[in-house]
Amino acid sequence: MTLANSPEQSVSSAELPDGSDQSIESFVRSHTGWMLSLAKRILRDDSDAEDAVQTAFANIFKNLQAFDGRSTAKTWMHRIVVNQALMTLRKRRPQSEEEIDELLPVFDANGCRIEDDWANPETPEGLLQRTQTRSHVARLIDALPDSHRIVLILRDIEELSTADVAEQLNITEANVKVRLHRARAALKKLLEPLMRGDAL
Repeated sequence: MTLANSPEQSVSSAELPDGSDQSIESFVRSHTGWMLSLAKRILRDDSDAEDAVQTAFANIFKNLQAFDGRSTAKTWMHRIVVNQALMTLRKRRPQSEEEIDELLPVFDANGCRIEDDWANPETPEGLLQRTQTRSHVARLIDALPDSHRIVLILRDIEELSTADVAEQLNITEANVKVRLHRARAALKKLLEPLMRGDAL
């Protein structure tokens, strides 16, 4: 399931700025767009996203010499933006986080899911191909608790591996899989009115 892909543009180490004002300006202009989009998906706030991207650029420039080429430069930059956005999110997150249980499907005593009858159900993947529904789907993703929303974004939208998400969130891979499963189930339930063909 993909709402918005990570930037297709690959960045080679040769394209990293050489320290001159011109190369830095060109570099910032080339990458600000996708970095802002990524930060906004995580933070859901334009001002916070802009601050996070500014700090991410500062970290990129500060650590250019530390880039060892073991990954692509884009992957390295992507990680820096995600880390900065997560740091910003942790600073503002309330102490007690909303549970996801109330968003999950409900089952009866026999283990059968309780749900309305559907006439012509549509898959979540099909919905995401319809441009007019994307902003609504994004709002539904935003309704998920942060601990599950971030995992869903990093795995299903940014397409990071389970291991990478676990490392960036400092949780186990098993925990990533559990949160992702629950986030997908909750999102599917939130999507059901659209999947039944109800109006937005």
